[in-house]
Amino acid sequence: MKSIVIHAAKDLRIEDRVVEDPGPGEVQIKLAVGGICGSDLHYYNEGGFGAVRLKEPMVLGHEVSGHITKLGDGVQGLKVGQLVAVSPSRPCQTCRYCAQGKQNNCLNMRFYGSAMPFPHVQGAFREILVADANQCAPADGLSANEAAVAEPLAVCLHATRQAGELLGKSVLVTGCGPIGILSILSARFAGADTVVATDLSEFTLSKAKTAGADQVINMNKTPDGLSRFMVEKGTFDVLYECSGAVSALTAGIHALRPGGVIIQLGLSGDMTLPLMAITTKELQLRGSFRFHEEFFTGVSLMQKGLIDVKPLITQTMPLAEAKQAFVIANDRTQAVKTQIVFS
Repeated sequence: MKSIVIHAAKDLRIEDRVVEDPGPGEVQIKLAVGGICGSDLHYYNEGGFGAVRLKEPMVLGHEVSGHITKLGDGVQGLKVGQLVAVSPSRPCQTCRYCAQGKQNNCLNMRFYGSAMPFPHVQGAFREILVADANQCAPADGLSANEAAVAEPLAVCLHATRQAGELLGKSVLVTGCGPIGILSILSARFAGADTVVATDLSEFTLSKAKTAGADQVINMNKTPDGLSRFMVEKGTFDVLYECSGAVSALTAGIHALRPGGVIIQLGLSGDMTLPLMAITTKELQLRGSFRFHEEFFTGVSLMQKGLIDVKPLITQTMPLAEAKQAFVIANDRTQAVKTQIVFS
C-alpha cells in the first residue's frame, strides 16, 4: 500500500508499506480522506516544532476517515463497508492521568503521526489502516470529507469546554486557520453572542465571516485594528488564541476585559507576555491540548447538522499529488483545509 512519509524538512515521499490484518478488537480500514494539519506542515516545513524533531522517517497524518474492510475478533457495533472517522488519540487508560479522566495528557499516548516519542508513532496517511475499534466513530450520513474534520473539530470543542460558560459572552478569535474557524463554530454553538476574528489573510478572514464571525479584522492592513476594543480595560470575555504568535496573544490580552479567559490553542515556542496586564486585570490563562471524548461528540454534532464544517474544506487532491497538496496547504491565500483522497 502507498503511504505518505516525511524523512526530513521538505523531504516528503510516497512509499510502499506492508498491509496489516486486524487483531482482536481491531478493524482494517480502507482510507478515504486525510486532512493536512498544522503539525503535518511543521514536520514538512521545519522537520518538527519546538523541541520535537524528526529522528527517523515517519508516516504523517491524523485527520482521517475511511470505510471498514475487515473486523477483528470480538468487534461489535461496527460493520464492513461502514464509514468511520478515526480518532488518532490512543491513550493507555492505565496511567495516573488516564485514571483522572485526563486522557489527553496520557503518559503513554500513542497519537498518530507524532515525533514526540522515539521511536515515533507512525501516522494514518496510508491506503490501509488498522485501528482499534474504540477509535472509530460511525459517520453514517456524513461525507468522507466531513468525517475527516472530526479531529480538529474535537480540538476546538475541548477548547470550548476549557473556556467555561459562553452563553451571551463576547469572544475574540486570533488566527483563522482551521482551528480558528472551528473555534468560531464551536463558540457559536456554545452560545457566544459576539465573535470577532483576526488574521493576516483576506482569504481566511472571508472563511471566518462565512463561519459566523460578526466582524473580521486584517491585522496586516490595520495593525491597530483591536485598539478600539482595548479602551476602558478591554471588551472581550474570552480569547481563543489560535495562531501561536506572540503579537496576537499580546493584543488579545489587552483587548480582554478584567476577569477574562485566555484559551491558548496555538502552538509555538516560549514567549514574553504582558504579565502585569494579566495580573492587574485578573485574567485566566488556560491551555488547551488535544481532546478525548469530544471526538465522538463532534461527529454526532455534524451528523445532526448542528455544526457544518464543509466551508473549511478548500482543496481535495489525489494521493499521487500529495507533495503539491502540502505546498498548497502552506498557502494561506488559497487554503484553509487541504485534504488528500486515498480512495
